[in-house]
Amino acid sequence: MSREPSAYHRRIAEANRGAILDAATDLFLELGYDRTSLARVASGAGVSKATLFKQFPTKAELFEAAVLAAGDAPGREIADPPTGDLHAGLVRLGLAYAELLSRPRVRGLMRAVIAESPRFPELRERTFDFGTLPVLAALRRYLRAGNDAGTARVDDPDTAAPQFLGMIATVVFWPRLVHGDWSLGEEETLRVVDEAARTMVARYGTAGSA
Repeated sequence: MSREPSAYHRRIAEANRGAILDAATDLFLELGYDRTSLARVASGAGVSKATLFKQFPTKAELFEAAVLAAGDAPGREIADPPTGDLHAGLVRLGLAYAELLSRPRVRGLMRAVIAESPRFPELRERTFDFGTLPVLAALRRYLRAGNDAGTARVDDPDTAAPQFLGMIATVVFWPRLVHGDWSLGEEETLRVVDEAARTMVARYGTAGSA
């Protein structure tokens, strides 16, 4: 019977994982997927290849984890907005999403996904479960809470949440991904998020949506 790892060993494993992801992200951005080797990642992270393979058996899994880690923000947890004002809560979460999309690592890794996946079947087969990102998880919770409280009528938050974020990404992210010098100011970003929130309220709001 195997024993559960101790708290010390869990901390070591978490520290190793963070170091591996940092080193891998730097290398993926610098060299691309093809020229980044797991051996080079292990060296950059200061861990053995055995330690790396234990956490990430394939380069595709490591790349996926790097993409998702770039969309996370340790120490910047997203608090769920209170229900009662659907528009205000959506704006708050929409701005958090716009901030995520502005991070250089996110843009760089998404460029790599688009550029590399046609040549590497293992990348095409990855699911890239963006649903694990804190902002999307918070948005789903918020829509479910609004539905339960009667301030929204959202039967399928798993569909409604990407709809909202997609309206934002279409304006604040994809043009920037294609045109590196393209950007929106704070007021323009707020307007985009506000319009997306108004569209969601028109579709999913109730009389109690404030």
